[in-house]
Amino acid sequence: MPDHKVPELLEGALKFGIKPGLERITTLMELLGNPQNSFKSVHIAGTNGKGSVATFISSIMAAADKTVGVFTSPYLERFSERIRIIDGRAGLDKYVKDDSYGEISSEDLEKYSSRVKKAREKMILEGLCDEPTEFELITAICFLYFAEKKIDVAVLEVGLGGRLDSTNIIKDPMVTVVTAMGLDHTGVLGNTISEITGEKAGIFKEGSPAVCFDPDLMILPDEMKPDVRATLISKAEEKGILLTFAGSSNAYDSARFTEDGRMEFTYEGLVYSTALNGKHQIGNAITAIEAARKCGIAEEAIKDGIALARWKCRAELLSLDPVIIIDGGHNPQGALSLGATMNEMLGGSLRGKPVRLLMGVMSDKDVDGILDAYKTCGINIRSAVTVTPDNPRSEPADVLAHKINYVYNISDDLEAVPDACEGTRLAYCKSLDDGMIILATGSLYLAGQIRATLKGLIECTTI
Repeated sequence: MPDHKVPELLEGALKFGIKPGLERITTLMELLGNPQNSFKSVHIAGTNGKGSVATFISSIMAAADKTVGVFTSPYLERFSERIRIIDGRAGLDKYVKDDSYGEISSEDLEKYSSRVKKAREKMILEGLCDEPTEFELITAICFLYFAEKKIDVAVLEVGLGGRLDSTNIIKDPMVTVVTAMGLDHTGVLGNTISEITGEKAGIFKEGSPAVCFDPDLMILPDEMKPDVRATLISKAEEKGILLTFAGSSNAYDSARFTEDGRMEFTYEGLVYSTALNGKHQIGNAITAIEAARKCGIAEEAIKDGIALARWKCRAELLSLDPVIIIDGGHNPQGALSLGATMNEMLGGSLRGKPVRLLMGVMSDKDVDGILDAYKTCGINIRSAVTVTPDNPRSEPADVLAHKINYVYNISDDLEAVPDACEGTRLAYCKSLDDGMIILATGSLYLAGQIRATLKGLIECTTI
């Protein structure tokens, strides 16, 4: 069964924080026999859209009847979501019906955590390297698990940046992918869009083609787009690799929303259908399509994979009465995409209606930029409940409430509730009474907590 608990190995590992560098993970994996060299991979970096592109590509690979290992972060409801194996087309059909399908079992998580723990202890005892971080330990568990389960291909989402991320010890990926860019984690990755793009493009490998979302279509100030393009081209030239820019403004223009809640678009004469909401997902889908083509995947499997892809907490419609939309957007670019999506959902019927914001964020996020983006998109925020996500990096609920009130002046219907579950219940009860749309957003960590709480509140077993 999938495991809700964080492995004992990782308890306390958060105190080691973010420490970019490949020395620790390299030493750890050498002690484990370098299992990451035993399987093929697709490596994905970027600021926005990494998770969506990863789910599109893994779905495509499974539709091509490959056994696919999927490594993503963070988890939303269960720790075991981060490490999953989808066993071909039959496995993909099961995953569509049950989003816990394929997650690493409690037994396997304990088994591989134990082996990584022994390697870690040897590494520290013999003074081979510094204490590994939480993400490095999780990466080691994942690589060991995928290798011994003999997967056909791993779809790997970078944790932070790219060049110095622990996933970047893989060799010879089938393709490397860079999604949409933004000014995120500036304290670690750099202060300019060029510096940040360079760090993301650090996953490029000699001999492996690269696919990047077209900078002209990114939600960025116009003056930044040429810098992103130039940096990606320069990094590809350094490695001597083929670089493909993925995107099509015509595909965006072709988008239509069907009565069953799906979106269709046309790309290079072919019609694709997806359950992922929002026109911004067209760019993610096309990026995945081009990456899959570089891997030699047949077009039929690509279309099926796009159609069957599922990715919860990304503009996900949880309820119609009251309307509840949950999204893990955590930066201004994601907020702009979410706002545009809300204006399109349900035939545009949500446009301009009063919204109750249920929000919690990490302290290092650009909250002012996110709130300004909501306003720019015309999201009519009339009420808010702020919470503190269960994470050491969270911004206190009362601090966030003050920032929201400064932008929207809604002190008459604004409450700060530190506990995320309690805040979710409060927002839900308020909207049951007044019918106001609930928009739950600000952090993927929060989105998972809210989603789990709402399952019980609305007595729904399908979300």
